[in-house]
Amino acid sequence: MKHIDDEWEKVVRQEPFAASPFTEEHKQNVLRQVAWLKSGSGQKMSDAPDKSSEQHVRSNQSRRRLRSRKAIMACTTVVALAAVLVLWNGQIVEPVIEKVYPTAALRFTDDAGMNLLTDKMKKNVAVTMRDYLGKQLLISKVQDLPVSGRVSVEAGKEGDAEYALIWLDAATGNLREVQMRREMSANELEHRYLRQVPSLLQGIGGDPALKPLSAKRYVGMKQGELEPKSYTNLSLENEESYGEIIWLQDAAISVSGDVQPDQVSQTALTYAEDSIEAFSGKTAPDLTSIHRTKDDENGKDTFTFNFGDRYIVQTTEGKSGLSYSVMNAKYNRKELNTMEEMEAYHKELLEMKESILREKAAPIIKKIFKVDLQAYKLRRMPETLGIVSFELESTTDVFQIEYNEDARITMIKRDTL
Repeated sequence: MKHIDDEWEKVVRQEPFAASPFTEEHKQNVLRQVAWLKSGSGQKMSDAPDKSSEQHVRSNQSRRRLRSRKAIMACTTVVALAAVLVLWNGQIVEPVIEKVYPTAALRFTDDAGMNLLTDKMKKNVAVTMRDYLGKQLLISKVQDLPVSGRVSVEAGKEGDAEYALIWLDAATGNLREVQMRREMSANELEHRYLRQVPSLLQGIGGDPALKPLSAKRYVGMKQGELEPKSYTNLSLENEESYGEIIWLQDAAISVSGDVQPDQVSQTALTYAEDSIEAFSGKTAPDLTSIHRTKDDENGKDTFTFNFGDRYIVQTTEGKSGLSYSVMNAKYNRKELNTMEEMEAYHKELLEMKESILREKAAPIIKKIFKVDLQAYKLRRMPETLGIVSFELESTTDVFQIEYNEDARITMIKRDTL
C-alpha cells in the first residue's frame, strides 16, 4: 500500500528541499501554522490599524483595503514557507545551499590539490556526492592522471566506512567512473526510504513493525555508463526476527523478512517437514522460523524454512527456473591442525568413489523427489571441494550433492531450469 501525497506535499518535496526529510510531524506543524494565519487571530494582527496615522488615510480607505488584502496573502505565503523551513528537523541552511549552490558545500583538506579542478569538475563532484551518496565527504586528494586523460578525486580513506573515488574527464569535466560508499544509522536515512518500510514488509507477508537498525549505501559507475547506480541496504530487526530492504536509486528491488506459517502454502510446509525426515532419518524438529526474500532485480522469490537449530529447507522460484535445497547447517567438521592434515582431507574428498556417493544420496533423493538417480551422470566439481553434481543428459535437471570425508550427505539441491 502506498501513501498518497497531497499536491502541496509533492511541491514541498521538489527542489530545493528534495533531499531533506519531510515527516508527518512536519506536515502537521505546517498545517497548524497555515490554519492559524487563516484564522481571525492571524488576520486581526495583520489588520490592526496605526492610531497615529488613522486620520490621514480615511480618504484613501478603498485603496488601503485592497493593499491590506494583498499584504495578508503575501504574509500568509511567506510565513507558511518559513514554517516549512524552520520546522524542517533543523535542516534549513545546508540542504538549501547544497541544492542551489552545490559546490559551496564541498569540503577539502589543505593538501587536496583542488586547484586541479575546474568549476564544472567541482560541480559534478558535489552533485554526485549529494544526489547519490546523500552526503558531502571531505576531499582528501585530487590527482591529475595525464596518461588516461583523467582527474581523480578521493574522499576519505580506502578502508574507511565512508569513502569516495571519482574519476573525471580531464578535457570535459564529465564523470567517467565512480566508487562511493557510506554507513549510517537508521535516523540518518532519508525519509523517502523510511516511509516505504511498513508497506514493503506487508507486501511479502512480513512484520511491518520491524524497526530500522542501520543502513549502508554503495554507489558505482563504470566507464561507458550514463549515470551512477546507488544501492541502499537497510537492516531491520526486533526481538524475534530480522529483515532487509535494498533500493536501487529510490525503487525497492529486494525485500526480506520473517513470515508467519499462515502466510505460506501449507502444502509447501508439509513437504519441507517430510524432506527433513527423509534427509535426517528422524522426525523433523519443530519449525523455528520462515524467512522470505523477494528479489525483483534478479526475479527470485525465496522461502527458507528453519527446523530446530540444524536443518534448513530452501525453495527458490524465479526467471531461471526452480531450486529446492535440503541441508544440515550444523554438522561436525573434521578438525584440521596442520597443512598435511588439510591436504589429506582434500584428497579424501576429491577421490571419494562414485559408488559410495550414489549409495548415500540415491535413497534420500528417491524419498524427497521420487526420482531414480541411476539415470543421472556424475560430474565432479574440483573448484568446489566436497561437492559433486548428478546431471540428466539432454535436460536441465541437476542434483548437487555436498558431502564430508565419511561420505555423509550434508546438502542436496535440485535445480530445474
